[in-house]
Parts: sequence; structure tokens; C-alpha cells
Amino acid sequence: MTQLLENISLAISGLRANKMRALLTMLGIIIGIGSVIGIVMVGDSMTNMMTSSLQEVGANNIQISIQQKASETGINYSVQTTEQDLISSDMIDQFMTSYGDVVDAVSASEMMGNGRAEDGRKYANVSISGVNNGYQAANHLNVMEGRFIDDRDIKGIKNVAVVSDKLVNNMFSPGVSPLGQELKLHLGKDIYTFTIIGVYEYKQDALTSMMGAMASEQDLSTSLYIPITTEWKLSNTMQGYSYITILTKQGTDSRALAGEFENYFNRFYKRNDNFGVASVSLDSIIDQYTSMMGTIQIAIAVIAAISLLVGGIGVMNIMLVSVTERTREIGTRKALGAKNSAIRMQFIVESVIICLIGGLIGIVVGMSLGYAGAALLKFPARPSLQAILIAVGFSMAIGVFFGYYPANKAAKLDPIEALRYE
Repeated sequence: MTQLLENISLAISGLRANKMRALLTMLGIIIGIGSVIGIVMVGDSMTNMMTSSLQEVGANNIQISIQQKASETGINYSVQTTEQDLISSDMIDQFMTSYGDVVDAVSASEMMGNGRAEDGRKYANVSISGVNNGYQAANHLNVMEGRFIDDRDIKGIKNVAVVSDKLVNNMFSPGVSPLGQELKLHLGKDIYTFTIIGVYEYKQDALTSMMGAMASEQDLSTSLYIPITTEWKLSNTMQGYSYITILTKQGTDSRALAGEFENYFNRFYKRNDNFGVASVSLDSIIDQYTSMMGTIQIAIAVIAAISLLVGGIGVMNIMLVSVTERTREIGTRKALGAKNSAIRMQFIVESVIICLIGGLIGIVVGMSLGYAGAALLKFPARPSLQAILIAVGFSMAIGVFFGYYPANKAAKLDPIEALRYE
């Protein structure tokens, strides 16, 4: 133990005597470990943010979508979808009768387009979507005032709308209730008038967060919801759904139900030669995303780790120089009775100290880069303890691996030849 402490003291003294050379030697280690930790931090933060956002939407959601059937000659992409190919309201009603014990709601929506609500000098950008009455539950919308769209609005094809609190702040004076107020929407060359029946709480999603939320509060575009039947009427589009989202009850196995629901809806498409349905659970999408991000992280980290190899070679090179410079010192120690193992250990310890200090600096650099990258992408930064421990262990392993050859060379020096070295 005393000998180890003495070797550590000698190594630190040597580094102090040649500060610039030591720093340049550590540079490859610092860059390599800093890059790996920074990449892992940003990747973990991005993955956690996206998965948490998807889980907020509902990890037990299942999407059913129209999909073209493949024939013996492959998929014919020229075939156009007709109204008979879409999922109908009757299909959804029958489905709810059969699976009402495991399903909370079925959400359906259709994008109408991007427009602007205007009233004199006041305006608000909106994305208009036609939705059914199950949309609120499946997408966890918090209605702050009024109510959401219900069956009466859908069957009556009413010109009513549910707007965001951001739109209310832009369009109405403080203290004025928006409920019952008429809202003029400009969509291209057309102008539509809707009556506000509800206000929901706007929440920034992961995509908006990733884009840095560059839009100002005034220019921020938020969703405006109208009855799906009203959207069909105003857009003169086919009445039916190209995809729906099914919200299953808590405690159910959404992955198993996804296959069962797919088989159920495909019964309606037995005689349809061109189209059927496919299902996917949001839970499986989260797993796929996490796996994909993990693979990308590993690939980039491996590329960044190449600099560790370069840094290790630099350590070996400087240790060989150190052995050459201290040949007479080695000869003197061996003449005084120092064993080969003691000489070898001295230089290995010095190599490990160089790599360990470089690794610690690299950790600081990597965490700084990770925090900066996460802040730039508007993600909460989460340092990876596992990555830090691996980085420290790896830097010590590099010190041993690349320091062994110079240390062994020093240990095998002939004491007489070493003493005669000029």
C-alpha cells in the first residue's frame, strides 16, 4: 500500500513538472469520454421526454388504420380509397357493443386545415380538426370551461368549436367569457363562423418542445376542434375514417387486444379486394422508439470512442518518451535493489493516473455538453450514472492497457546499460 501511494505521488509530481505535455496527452481521452457522455445524456433525455409524452397521450391506446392489401403482383398504389373502404360510424358502434367492457372510448379525427381566427386587429392561428365525442378521453384533453363536442353536435352537424386557452387570451379581453361567442375563421379563401362551446388547456407536446417553441404566444398555432360531421360537410369529403384510436381500460393488455381488434375490423373487409385494416399499440411504439434511440446512441458512442483509442496511443507514446527520459533513474533504482515488478507498477500507475485525470475532466466536459444540448432541445437533462462509471472504468483500463508496454520495457532495462545512458 505504501509503495502504491508512493507511485501515485511520483506520478502526480511528474504531471506537475510537465503540465502542458500531460494536458496534450490527456486530450484524446477528454474528447472521447466527453463525447460519449454528452451523447448518452442527450439521447437519454430525448428518449425520456418522448416516451413520457407518448405515455401521457396513453400507453394503452391502440390505432386502427386502413391499409392496402397486397396481391400476388404486390401492392397497387394507383388504387384510390373510396367511402366504402373507410371505417364507418356503424362499424365503431358495433365494435363498442362487443368490446365496451375493455374499451373506454374510440377517438376519430379528420384534419380540415390551418387557418386564422380574426376579429379586427386581434388574431390567433389555428389548426382545425373534425373530431368525434371520444377524442377528448383518448387524447386526455382538459376542458377548463364549457364542454367538449358530444353526440348532439355530431348528429346535428352544428357549427360549434372547442378552442384553446391560448386562443382565448389572444382573442378576448380579460374577464370576458368566450362561451357562446362567435368566432370567424379564415381558411384559405373561405370564412366560417363557429360558436365557442368549450375551452381546453393547451399543453406543449414533445414535437413543439423539440422545435424549440420558436413561435411567440401571439403567433402560436393551437388546435381548434369541430364536430367530425361538420368537417365532412364543409370540406365536402368522404364520410368515414382512415384511422381511429381506441382507448382501452386501465389494466388491460393493449398489445394482445391490438391483434384481436384488428381481426374484428377485418371481418368488415372480407369482401374488399383492395383494403383491410392494421393495428398497432402505442405501448409497442414506445418500445420500438426506445430500442431505435438506444441503437443510434450506441452507434454514435462507438464512433466517438475511436478518439479514446487515439488517446490511448498518445498515452503509450508519451510513456515511452518518459521511460527514455528517466532511463538513468530506472538504472539507479534497479541498482539499489528495486524489483522489475516495482518498476513496472510505477509506470503503469503513472499511465493510469494520466488516463484517470483525463477521464474525470472528460466527465465534466461531457456533462456540460449534455446539459447544453438538452437545454438547446428543450429537454430535461438526465446524467447517466452508468455511463459515468463506465467512462471512469474505461479510462483506467486504457491506462493499464496502453501503459503496460512502456512499463514492461522500463522493467526489463539492464541496470548497467541504464546507468551508462546519457
